[in-house]
Amino acid sequence: MSDQQSFETLAIHAGNTADPLTGAVVPPIYQVSTYKQDGVGGLRGGYEYSRSANPTRTALEENLAAIEGGRRGLAFASGLAAEDCLLRTVLHPGAHVVIPNDAYGGTFRLFAKVVKRWGVDYSVADTSDPAAVRAAVNDRTKVIWVETPSNPLLGITDIAAVAEVARTAGARLVVDNTFASPYLQQPIALGADVVVHSLTKYMGGHSDVVGGALIAADAELGEELAYHQNAMGAVAGPFDSWLVLRGIKTLPVRMDRHSENAAKVAELLTRHPKVTQVLYPGLPEHPGHEIAAKQMKAFGGMVSFRVQGGEEAAVEVCNRTKLFTLGESLGGVESLVEHPGRMTHASVAGSALEVPSDLVRLSVGIESADDLLADLTQALG
Repeated sequence: MSDQQSFETLAIHAGNTADPLTGAVVPPIYQVSTYKQDGVGGLRGGYEYSRSANPTRTALEENLAAIEGGRRGLAFASGLAAEDCLLRTVLHPGAHVVIPNDAYGGTFRLFAKVVKRWGVDYSVADTSDPAAVRAAVNDRTKVIWVETPSNPLLGITDIAAVAEVARTAGARLVVDNTFASPYLQQPIALGADVVVHSLTKYMGGHSDVVGGALIAADAELGEELAYHQNAMGAVAGPFDSWLVLRGIKTLPVRMDRHSENAAKVAELLTRHPKVTQVLYPGLPEHPGHEIAAKQMKAFGGMVSFRVQGGEEAAVEVCNRTKLFTLGESLGGVESLVEHPGRMTHASVAGSALEVPSDLVRLSVGIESADDLLADLTQALG
């Protein structure tokens, strides 16, 4: 598949070759653990055991590499499994990582409670400020980790600027692109070494699958990651791979609608008297708006906001929504609402990443915008 084709075409066709046996236009679900060999070591297509490789997963991994503009894509059982594989591949005891002051709670937990016990240290920096990232780097820094837009405060990092900081430091830049998706943002083209995804979110898009991915800009690093993926074993199963492949086919049209709806939601919230702050990079007053406009095609479907009355008022808003479903996760076609401080980000309480207690996070779906606005209006009172 030519990398000169449009994103929309790649999303549908990359990795999705017709089945050679039947001509099926979508890759079959190869629900199989092992493969017949034509004599000892005589592998058909290189397949011997599905932890090492599976045709359905291969199709997804080829698609991931194509749509992110990388050299190698790898699919995992979850986003955190992908992160764990990456960190154990590129780090060693004594290494140092710069992590953002606004990040997914599970990512912070992995660094603070798991990787740190392995002898890897980390520093927290405001990645929206390249100078702050540069100041956090030391001679042991091997990775600079970025989320943009960030979770849950929707902060924006200038990927190209931080990539330059990483190159100067001899470190790798890792960008979690989950909130934007590759349709809206291409971190590798901006200088990232590795892109991370929770495939559970926008890539799958239908709240019916859990998965993760790594996309490497460099083929050699991709081979190292593939070796560790097989050695550790937390791979995506064939049915999960098939579901994500199906989701990616409609990613462009879904992201257009998510972004359109989120912009309307953000506009409503900015006018509401009970809302004290709206966090959405599409708003001109957002401090990262100009950078987001430069490196993103649109501003995505995530909106966070703070409410008058503190934590209890924020919790009550979450409890009063009817169309927005109260639940963790994000990126599905249906709209979700959550209280990060008590839900997805409870693990960062008391740390430098602690989120405001009056914060509400929305994953704006693709329903009628008018219905979503009406639901938020009644929930806010």
